[in-house]
Amino acid sequence: MHKIPSSDITPEHIYRSRRRFLRGIGALAIAGLGVAACGNTADPPPARTPGPVSRQSDEFGDPLNTYEQITTYNNFYEFTTSKEGVAQLSRNFRTTPWAIDIGGLVHKPQTIAIEDILKRYPSEERIYRLRCVEGWSMVIPWLGFPLRNLLADVEPMSEARYVRFETLYDPEQMPGQRDRWYNWPYVEGLRLDEAMHDLTILSAGLYGNLLLPQNGAPLRLVVPWKYGFKSIKSIVKIDLVAEQPTSLWMAAAPHEYGFYANVNPNVPHPRWSQATERRIGEFERRPTLLFNGYADQVAHLYTGMDLRANY
Repeated sequence: MHKIPSSDITPEHIYRSRRRFLRGIGALAIAGLGVAACGNTADPPPARTPGPVSRQSDEFGDPLNTYEQITTYNNFYEFTTSKEGVAQLSRNFRTTPWAIDIGGLVHKPQTIAIEDILKRYPSEERIYRLRCVEGWSMVIPWLGFPLRNLLADVEPMSEARYVRFETLYDPEQMPGQRDRWYNWPYVEGLRLDEAMHDLTILSAGLYGNLLLPQNGAPLRLVVPWKYGFKSIKSIVKIDLVAEQPTSLWMAAAPHEYGFYANVNPNVPHPRWSQATERRIGEFERRPTLLFNGYADQVAHLYTGMDLRANY
């Protein structure tokens, strides 16, 4: 993996000013949620524009995708299978009031309102690559916090080996959930050590603003070394469990979508190759990187495992 050049290391005074900015985003986010809660939910949410980011590229020097690309090209089957149609169909999606239930094999189960989550866990910027199983990719400046911080606060029991996540089920707001082909609500899972890894975050924003509904508002998972469908959106429930969860895609097509879903150019999807990908905004395809370019950080999690069998 390429290393970050010394020229990209942030001077201390700039780092501190950025930290103040990100704390301000947290305060703005909380204020924004309060305004939304008091507003007329029949009206469309105000348009948002990209805010400042610390860098314009990832650690490989690849530029960020634009805010417009990230917010208008989305997979979110709860609304529609049309990537270009999600933004319009989700524009009135209500994200307040919103709370996340955290339980299962934990010593301190909790139900936490999104406002309290944003207060308790300050956001930081994470510029990550997103690789979709369909063969396209983006570079996104997320705002979020390590999932392990939240998990530590609920104190997992010794029997806990996996983390199960669940999306809101509300067919009135999410018309795609009327499709009976899928076993709604959307469910995903991680092994506990994957969930506790520093790269794994819960995100409430991108490009310096709160998430829009099409990107998984108000809170979503981001696991950058796995295919995008693992990064579950609009989370309402997190449970620590002893047995491996069955995700929505595993239930729908187990021969195509396994539990791990690690980005791997050497393991094709049954219907297409994963050796290359198309970065949104580019015409040429580029080689797919093992673990989406994060092998140095995460490969040790799978030592001794057959990545073809554990796809």
